[in-house]
Amino acid sequence: MGQRQGGGRNGGTDLAWAALGGDPALTERIAFGGPPGLLPARLPAMSLARSTVAVCALAAAELAARRNGGPVPAVCVDDGAVATAFLSERHLRIDGRACSSFAPLSRFWRTADGWVRTHANYPHHRARLLHALGLPGTADAPDVGAVLAGRGAAEIEETVCAAGGLAVVARTPGEWDAHPQGAAVAAHPLLTLGTLDAGVPPRQLPPLAGPPTLPAAGLRVLDLTRVIAGPVATRTLALLGADVLRVDAPQLPESQDAHSDTGFGKRSAALDLGSPAGRASFEELLSRADVVVTGYRPGALDRFGLTPEALAARRPGLVVARLSAWGDDGPWGGRRGFDSLVQVATGIAAVEADPGCASEDPEESGGGAKFSGTPGALPAQALDHGTGYLLAAAVFRALTEQSRTGGSFLATLALARTARWLTHDLAADDEPNAGPEGHGRVSRAPGPYDPAAHLRETDSPLGRLRHALPPVSFDGAPATWATPPGRCGTDAPVWR
Repeated sequence: MGQRQGGGRNGGTDLAWAALGGDPALTERIAFGGPPGLLPARLPAMSLARSTVAVCALAAAELAARRNGGPVPAVCVDDGAVATAFLSERHLRIDGRACSSFAPLSRFWRTADGWVRTHANYPHHRARLLHALGLPGTADAPDVGAVLAGRGAAEIEETVCAAGGLAVVARTPGEWDAHPQGAAVAAHPLLTLGTLDAGVPPRQLPPLAGPPTLPAAGLRVLDLTRVIAGPVATRTLALLGADVLRVDAPQLPESQDAHSDTGFGKRSAALDLGSPAGRASFEELLSRADVVVTGYRPGALDRFGLTPEALAARRPGLVVARLSAWGDDGPWGGRRGFDSLVQVATGIAAVEADPGCASEDPEESGGGAKFSGTPGALPAQALDHGTGYLLAAAVFRALTEQSRTGGSFLATLALARTARWLTHDLAADDEPNAGPEGHGRVSRAPGPYDPAAHLRETDSPLGRLRHALPPVSFDGAPATWATPPGRCGTDAPVWR
């Protein structure tokens, strides 16, 4: 694999590392290589992918050096490994079976004046969508399409969201920038990382045993996340030694296929936080936790006393890392969202549509996005995966800073912030080696690439798994996870 040290491929890495508050000199520890032209798109999806993996690996290597007292291990970022990992859910096979992806009602729909995209992968979201549209629970795609074709996109968006469902108007980037939620997102940086309180002594981290080098060894992580972004973060923490316990509500179904992709290295328990017994078990777990990662919409966990401030008050010295779809404020701060919907709302789908399909003229489009062809998508759910690696990086950086200064830490990220980083900052940061980027800047012809080099087969309680290997790599890092995923919610809610 050809490599280059620093420079060239790391413009996005410098931006992300600065957002994490890292020492800029450390980025010289990163070597980039691998085949060119992967994750081809008009927007710099590959730059986002490699940058987020690079800073995650560097933050982990920095923590390892902090614990062992030596230099920061060299980091290697292979574009082939990164691209394969960003498509991990598509590469996954269970006894040869491809895993489920989008449900029939999770798709683009033509409306009377534009396009909307809906998300109905979970049964409760499907039911809410159909209810909002006045359709019975037995309705299928033709029924939904007939209703949506006669209604305006903005009215559909508001009606479905008011019913607790998920639908967004396909907007252009300019329209999203002018939208109140777009403006709210633009007012924040890519991520925030800082102290919740400063009155806690520095964290004492013992030296690491090895090999392999596991910078998160001995740390306990409560994983309150779902779908892709949060589970990718905690899957990475588990890779590097953390005892990760995922906790789900028994009444809220989760996809076993999704967990089979992101559950490596973890255990999974079901706890009803609304019951006295479930709450007592959670408080016992929290009393010994080092990190809590949450991935629910803002406010959803508040009734259980799980705000970052409340968590840190009960467990001083905690690192709290949280992500959401749209951010903490603005008119959509409390809305549900997924990568596919954020791509559509923020204008990514418009940029990735066929040339000439999207109109940037608000008067021509009647105030909403107008397409003459079908909106597009990134070649991967890159907002989810990229935000997941940034979230893990923020946890590693918080632990390093804690060992110096003490305090409880809070990291906050949002898919919409990552989307803005992609459409504004990365698109403006040209990569010399990739040709022009942004709208039509990255070539759609990938270089020589065999994903099999970055896949492995592993036996598990679920069957024989074919899965992507982790892309996070530094000198001494493990090649894969210590344990395969198990079945959702079947582990005891106790620490190892």
